[in-house]
Amino acid sequence: MNYKLKKIILFPMNVLYRINAIFETKVMFFLKNGYRLNINNPVTFNEKLQWIKFYDKNEKMPTCSDKYTVREYIKNCGCEEILNHLIWEGYEASEIPFDSLPNQFVIKVTHGSGFNILCKDKSKLIEVKVKKQLARWLKEKYVPCYGEWFYGIVKPRIIIEEYLGNKDGVVPNDYKVYCFNGEPKVIQVHTGRFSNHRIMLYDLDWNTIDNVKMKYSYDPQCILKKPQELYKLIEYAKKISQPFHHARVDFYIVEGKIYFGEITFTDGAGFDRITPYSFDAQLGNYMELPINVINKNRVPK
Repeated sequence: MNYKLKKIILFPMNVLYRINAIFETKVMFFLKNGYRLNINNPVTFNEKLQWIKFYDKNEKMPTCSDKYTVREYIKNCGCEEILNHLIWEGYEASEIPFDSLPNQFVIKVTHGSGFNILCKDKSKLIEVKVKKQLARWLKEKYVPCYGEWFYGIVKPRIIIEEYLGNKDGVVPNDYKVYCFNGEPKVIQVHTGRFSNHRIMLYDLDWNTIDNVKMKYSYDPQCILKKPQELYKLIEYAKKISQPFHHARVDFYIVEGKIYFGEITFTDGAGFDRITPYSFDAQLGNYMELPINVINKNRVPK
């Protein structure tokens, strides 16, 4: 959906969120997920993500939600070797040294989702257009009614990273590892993102998880070869996710080398419908929350 259109549609919910955040979240949750949110006694994955948004104030979350400052966290985890090469970083699009950039690169704005420009051929890049786009993105605020408080706390900036692509130029698969209390459980794989985009879900032994949906419909024909680096990738996810109740840690594998992508704490803001309900509950069962804190912070139903 167009970002401007999305903001217009969600404007009433943003107003309601400022008046009564809990009530707005319950309304949005029901509309998106099709069942009532019980934030006092969350059971499903999506319910527990709502609890995280209201009550989990882990000080590492803002740092790890920013695409630049997360790099220091990854280094502190002892995983510096999986960081993509950083070419440039700064706060102003006008300062980007386009002349000295390589022919291929990726430009990102660090505080949002989808604020990326993939450049495969610098000669085709229109600098004026890129600068205007980046300037607009830097001013964007995260959607208030989604309640993801940790986005935008770190001052947003622009980063330029090395372009990750296989020898044939194909964009690598995106491996999203869902971790619960520091334990990886499932892996969602996106392949052919900019051509024939297909998605599949696997367990840690690379068995497909069929007949489920997490926002996306999975392609039963999308049977990918088990990557040789799978167990090393899982170990990285385990290290990175340790301090958090839940973290989705994303990776790429290019020519046998693992690269870190990003960390997401509230996948889909807890509003992406998961079907069947039993799978939503199964994922929720993986996540242990501090019950004493839940009881202390009880809110009206």
